[in-house]
Amino acid sequence: MPPVAKRLLTQAGPFLGLAVVIALFAIPAETREFFLTYHNFKIILTQTVIVAIGALGMTLIIISGGIDLSVGSTIAFTGVIGALLIQQGCSIPTVVVTSIAAGGAIGLLHGLAIAKLRMTPFIVTLGSLGIVRGAAILCASSQTVTYDDSPLNSWMRTKNAFDYTLPVGVWVAIALALLTAVLLRQTVFGRYIFALGSNESAARLCGVPTGLVKIATYTLGGCLFGLAGIFQLSRLGVGDPTVANGLELDIIAAVIIGGASLNGGVGTILGSMIGAFTMAVLRNGSGQMGWPTPVQMIIIGCVIIIAVFIDRLRQGRSNA
Repeated sequence: MPPVAKRLLTQAGPFLGLAVVIALFAIPAETREFFLTYHNFKIILTQTVIVAIGALGMTLIIISGGIDLSVGSTIAFTGVIGALLIQQGCSIPTVVVTSIAAGGAIGLLHGLAIAKLRMTPFIVTLGSLGIVRGAAILCASSQTVTYDDSPLNSWMRTKNAFDYTLPVGVWVAIALALLTAVLLRQTVFGRYIFALGSNESAARLCGVPTGLVKIATYTLGGCLFGLAGIFQLSRLGVGDPTVANGLELDIIAAVIIGGASLNGGVGTILGSMIGAFTMAVLRNGSGQMGWPTPVQMIIIGCVIIIAVFIDRLRQGRSNA
């Protein structure tokens, strides 16, 4: 593929993909009347929050050349921890900080196993997927954790569903996206992440502390996954240890749709946010079309395969 075409595909690809998905649901008569309204896009933005925050952490990890398959389990676990703390009467700041710290601790363990024990990220996080999910179920005693109404429950909704204000979660996701973009593009740590994903051996020879960067990247990603767990808790109003099962697929798909490469060294926060919004539009439009859940699963699976294929085109490699 010519360099100009590659550059265009990388920069404009996420926006073109989003435009195609919006057109897909804006044209049919079944969805045309409501789909393009402000109130529906308010719903879509709210539905984007959890995947978007998770995608921020996953973007850092994928750019560094890694992967984390335990995101859904981490979100469920931190949501359960948050619900248990609220149940015990803890303050909201305590709940939020503890849940984020729990996610960060999981990420720290991943980083240590990958950097110090030289284990493969895919295997480490695949094993952790089951471990963390099991821990969530044990902490919740195999049931949902309920609690009295909490101010945290308002973070993913507004007083009036039909007004023009956006929930707190949407603004938090936007602010975090801006901060993460600055981290990646304007700091030494961000440059280290790109260098690590581009060529780890060369980065090490250039003096980049690759082990520490891996540990810090997975820990920061875990903190973001923990925060996503808080917003999942806010959305549900209960701590559910079975929630977010398979959500890691949506998050990884969002990052790849946004232009990141599974080979590492490439990715943008803006692209990942567009990818997360695209995934939310897909689910929202599918629901309005009345497509059953199995059909939606097939569509999401196809989107992931297409996104990976496009990534191969961008990298100029064949699937062989």
